[in-house]
Amino acid sequence: MIIGGPSAVIVASFITLYLAITHPDPAIDDYYRKGIEINKTLDAQAQDGQTDAMAPAIQARNHAQTGLKPAEQ
Repeated sequence: MIIGGPSAVIVASFITLYLAITHPDPAIDDYYRKGIEINKTLDAQAQDGQTDAMAPAIQARNHAQTGLKPAEQ
């Protein structure tokens, strides 16, 4: 009974490892591809001079990271 509990945990960990290796999560790949596409879109907008539309989002992101209020323009 003393060895039964830890033994069950070890067996369960090997079953979990097997399932993780044989059934990878495809959602991670999809998010990565979407992020690459978003970056391409933002790069294209930056080359076209359309960066002013992103200014409020950039200010909000910087505010969230630093905790400082964005300067009024």
